[in-house]
Amino acid sequence: MTVLALSAVSPIGLGHFLVLSALLFTLGLVTAASRRSAVAILMGIELILNAAALNFVAFSHFSNGAITGQVFAVFVVVLAAAEATVALAIVLAVFRGFRTVDVTDVSTLKD
Repeated sequence: MTVLALSAVSPIGLGHFLVLSALLFTLGLVTAASRRSAVAILMGIELILNAAALNFVAFSHFSNGAITGQVFAVFVVVLAAAEATVALAIVLAVFRGFRTVDVTDVSTLKD
């Protein structure tokens, strides 16, 4: 049995963050494209926005300590909160009218 030394473990670099961000983005895109529930689609969009925020922060961290990535990430979080508020209000209004949140059942906005 071999024991790895602590020095053999590579530090977490920019590539690790980019791979994680790509996985989050892909998961969000698949979720938003494949689900029929409006709430699940909103969750997929939130994953996509979180992947973008992770990219901003990672590039900011690895570019000589610039703070612009963190500022953009805060804007992404504020945008996601506003989007979730407006979108959930629309989902509630659609549910009151159609009694479903399935996006395929709600093809028109007329009663």
